[in-house]
Amino acid sequence: MLWKISKKFKFAADRIIPDSFVFCVILTFAAFALGCFVPGASPLKMITSWYDGLWSMIAFAFQMSFMVICCGAAAKSPAVERFLKKVAKLPRSRAIAIVILLVFGLVSSLINWAFSLILAPILAMQLSKQIKGLHFPLLIAAGYSTMILGQVWCPSASVYALVATKGHFLEKSIGIIGQQQTTYNSVNTVLFFILAIVTIIVGVMTKPPEDEIIMYREEEEDNISNVSNMKQEKSERTFADKMNENRLIMLLIGIAGLVYIFYTISKTGFIASLNFNFVIFIFLTLNTFLYSTPIKFVNAFTDSIKPATQVMLQFPFYGGIMGIMTASGLSAVVADQLIKIATPETLPVWSYISASVLNLFIPSQGGQWIVQGPILAKAAHALNADMSLVINAFVYGDEATNLIQPLYVIPALSLVNMKLKDVWGFMAFIWAIWFVITCIGFLVLPGLLL
Repeated sequence: MLWKISKKFKFAADRIIPDSFVFCVILTFAAFALGCFVPGASPLKMITSWYDGLWSMIAFAFQMSFMVICCGAAAKSPAVERFLKKVAKLPRSRAIAIVILLVFGLVSSLINWAFSLILAPILAMQLSKQIKGLHFPLLIAAGYSTMILGQVWCPSASVYALVATKGHFLEKSIGIIGQQQTTYNSVNTVLFFILAIVTIIVGVMTKPPEDEIIMYREEEEDNISNVSNMKQEKSERTFADKMNENRLIMLLIGIAGLVYIFYTISKTGFIASLNFNFVIFIFLTLNTFLYSTPIKFVNAFTDSIKPATQVMLQFPFYGGIMGIMTASGLSAVVADQLIKIATPETLPVWSYISASVLNLFIPSQGGQWIVQGPILAKAAHALNADMSLVINAFVYGDEATNLIQPLYVIPALSLVNMKLKDVWGFMAFIWAIWFVITCIGFLVLPGLLL
């Protein structure tokens, strides 16, 4: 039954959802067109803000691209492949394989979302090679959903960390709200585990018939170490050849990386250390040991650059959408209109819905909070609503809509050579389930737990 329902979303993806870059451009046009209806909005100002927004995402685009390259190189290394194969051999059935994947996705996301984003599809590839009957697009969609879900109960989520920090921009209106009040309050904790259990059950029970299963197709890849594995045909090796194949160079870089990693963890703690750059650096350091010579290292990164092109191309365009939304005032109008119909009991639900809508156009939790945070704070004060629950609902809306807003799934798709339409239907199916459960949860759980 669940498979038949999910196919309805898949049909929409096949017929409606274009390539992820085209989807990005359509959202850009939609934001511009809607912005023209906002009183006082200037088309010229929106265009100039779109231009400024393009460059606001350049640093983030490079970070994400470099992460894809580093993680892709590590994933293709012989050592990591052997390790993941051992893990993938643990389950003996389709159901256990899916449970292992989704639990791995949730746990790794609680550590760091980028860590989960890359390793979950890699594990999915290995499981699909080992276990028959696994529908690979569903594995990728479900694994990606656990990365998203983990962020609603993760202390490193942007808004949770921000409002707990002294001097944040809304401190005068809402004060400092600690993680115990936001991340780990009873409503948020119970709702997180409900959604986690439901997601795992849906992943296991959404089973296609044998003739509709799409297995992972491992494309023939070039040998990563093509150059380094070639036997030296020259009678004499030159000084350049010796330097290119010098193991000491990579060993010294790797040791220096390890020193910095252990120093940072000892100083700030493991969880606190896991910011975006640090996770990338861990994989960069790992690659210095996985590829023991400079030529192997360079060749591995060269072969991993292609999947990163979509990330590098599309992230600046999403920055342009953010610029249009801010310049036109459209984001504030959308949020304000939704909140006007709220009551103290329903404000968290409307916070969830408004965050879901705005996230389609502003796919950055921090950037979206800058726009929507002041409006939600004002509404919470006016209605005497629980600000912690309003913040929780905002985070749920921002994260859940990433299942239909394709920005963050692009790196995962790049790693496994898939297109957006291959997985979007399943992502939308999971989002629809989450939407119903989350709305009910924010209406019912506060009365039961608070």
